[in-house]
Amino acid sequence: MFRGNPQLTGVSEAKVPAKPVLKWTFKTGAEVKSSPAIVGGKVFFGSGDSNLHCLNLTDGKPVWAFKSDGGIESSPLVLDGRVYFGTDNTNVYALDLTTGQKVWSYGLEDKILSSPNWVQAGDQRAVLVGGYDFKLYSFGATTGKTNWVFETGNYINGSPAIGDGLTAFGGCDAIIHVVDVLKGSKQKEIEAGAYIAASGALVDGKLYVGHYENAFLCVDLKEGKIAWTYKDRAFPYMSSPAVTKDRVIVGGRDKRLHCLQRDTGEQVWVFATRGKVDSSPVVADGKVIVGSDDGRLYMVSLADGKELWQYEIGQPVQSSPAVVDGHIVVGAADGSVYCFGEK
Repeated sequence: MFRGNPQLTGVSEAKVPAKPVLKWTFKTGAEVKSSPAIVGGKVFFGSGDSNLHCLNLTDGKPVWAFKSDGGIESSPLVLDGRVYFGTDNTNVYALDLTTGQKVWSYGLEDKILSSPNWVQAGDQRAVLVGGYDFKLYSFGATTGKTNWVFETGNYINGSPAIGDGLTAFGGCDAIIHVVDVLKGSKQKEIEAGAYIAASGALVDGKLYVGHYENAFLCVDLKEGKIAWTYKDRAFPYMSSPAVTKDRVIVGGRDKRLHCLQRDTGEQVWVFATRGKVDSSPVVADGKVIVGSDDGRLYMVSLADGKELWQYEIGQPVQSSPAVVDGHIVVGAADGSVYCFGEK
């Protein structure tokens, strides 16, 4: 799923080659902003061509494609033999993992860029997704029936992070919403100071998220207040952070990747690219992997931010990399998905 787990931490246990090589590419009919999900040797991702694609991880050969009602920027969630995603039109879909056949769909009142998340609700599972109709929805994973709908004051662009019985997310209403994940009841509202288009990571009761007026925040949900604020150059944050035990790494529209101390928000290092960094970084094997609008995929050292490797794709990379079993898979604005691995 997007960012790898319900907390949206962006950390992978996978090993990564020191110098990855291109294994395969797969061309779709439009740009790929959706971040891939990799499960059971299959790669699932959406494209602006309205298709949800399923490929073999080993060779990039297509397994199936499902034609939806609109472009897909939402990153798929793979759960219990199904694939869940939203479209730029209005529909949330659940597909059969093996065949790509539709199991259910549900129409919202506006487009969906948010990537679905999930939670265990008793003996059932629920899928959460936000929309541009200002609402966060909880669906029964198997039935597609709504459990609850939570209304906010503006667009929900990012994905809801889940942890400790809560879901927390920012919206274009400049508020961090904290909601009971099973009941859909409001627990807290915390003023963020500017609208939030990125997804946050929820770790140990704190939400780490950047906003559009050039600050990155650590929000203490229990205290209901901002614990620390990081400001550098006057550029927004659209990237979602990767959170390790002591670091937070996030891309900025200042064309840089920022690494901060998790407890204080103090800067550890920055890494400069040549284009804005809307791609969300993934931490794996002591390395940070991220795309940039300069058309490159980068790998830098988590310890000191030094460049270890880069690959020039040539078109903006806003998709976030998926890192599994020595493979790195990412989409790009040229409409292709790229897979890198061992020689």
